[in-house]
Amino acid sequence: MKRIILLAALILTACSLPAQNPGVVLPQMVTEPAYVDPASYPTAQVQIAQPNQTASGIEVHMDRAWVDGKDVNADVCFSLPDKSDWGISSASLTYGGILVEEYGTTLVSLQEPAEGVAGLRCDMLTFLVPPDADLTNVTIVIEAIASMPREDEYCSVYMPKIQQAMIDRGIGITLDCVDVNGVLTMQILSFPPEMTQAQAEEIVYSPEFYSVLGPWSFSFNLAQ
Repeated sequence: MKRIILLAALILTACSLPAQNPGVVLPQMVTEPAYVDPASYPTAQVQIAQPNQTASGIEVHMDRAWVDGKDVNADVCFSLPDKSDWGISSASLTYGGILVEEYGTTLVSLQEPAEGVAGLRCDMLTFLVPPDADLTNVTIVIEAIASMPREDEYCSVYMPKIQQAMIDRGIGITLDCVDVNGVLTMQILSFPPEMTQAQAEEIVYSPEFYSVLGPWSFSFNLAQ
């Protein structure tokens, strides 16, 4: 009887012990953030050898470029065709055979056009690249600048240019400005019968009428 009681006690004791599996290692919670050595992020600056480029009557000036961490920056100034709100609408950066088309712009300064004096806008262009990017041969190309017309500019600035383009291309679209609630508004009066209203609007409101195409190209070496 004593042997039965002793055996039962041993079984109960064994069941109460936690299972041990030396082959399983539980993950540990990491509370400290990973350390990143600031020295791994490059910094360099260079003057542009050919800072002035002219295309389509617009002069673009880039006097310096620099890399700061993951950012390749460049100061860019360009003459303004008129008093509209012009900005860089298409740009790219190429390094080591890699093309980067996403970028940011930060306004640096703006000089409005005056009588007999062209306006000038300066922006900082920023492209994101990895810290180990080979920046020995870097090229920044500005493909176009563009302006989103203000409501009052369609009739005063853009309609004559668009209408002339329709005539030159033999496209039978007729435009006019009509008074809508006291505001002159550009409207499509007529278009060819084989064309839909949506197709006519796509032609008339094409970005080409609000853009100036380059390209303006700048090459430099940012390798340390």
